[in-house]
Amino acid sequence: MTPAPAIGQHIRFSKTMTVAEQALFTGISGNLGGLYVDRTKARDAGLADMAVFELAASSLLTTCLSRLAGPAHRIADFSVSFAHAVPVGTTIAAQATVSGLDAAGTLTCTLEACVGEAVLIRGTARLAPVSGGADV
Repeated sequence: MTPAPAIGQHIRFSKTMTVAEQALFTGISGNLGGLYVDRTKARDAGLADMAVFELAASSLLTTCLSRLAGPAHRIADFSVSFAHAVPVGTTIAAQATVSGLDAAGTLTCTLEACVGEAVLIRGTARLAPVSGGADV
C-alpha cells in the first residue's frame, strides 16, 4: 500500500481546453446552454469564444487529486468557487495541495486553478480511503 502524501505536498496539472473536449462534455452532461455551445451567444456575452464548462475546468483539479493521493483514496467532498468564465482555447493550470490528514487516513486538500496569474477556481476537497464499502 502506498503511503498517504504528506501535508504540504502538491501536484500541478495544466491543460488547454479544446473545442473537441467541449463537444464531448456537452454529450456527457447534456448541457446545451448557449454560453457553452453557441459562439455567437458567447461573444454577445463578452467572451472571445464559447465558455469552458465550469465542471470540465474543475475536473482538472480531480486529476491532481487522483495523482496526489493515488488509487487508495476517493473524493468524499469537493467544493469549488468560480471567479469568472473563460473561453475555449484557454490553458488552465490546476493545483491540489494536502493541507490535512486525520487518523482515519482522510486527506484534506486546498484547490486552485489559474489562467496565467489570475485565479479562476478556488476550493477544497476531502479524499477518503477506499474501503470495502457496500456494492451498489
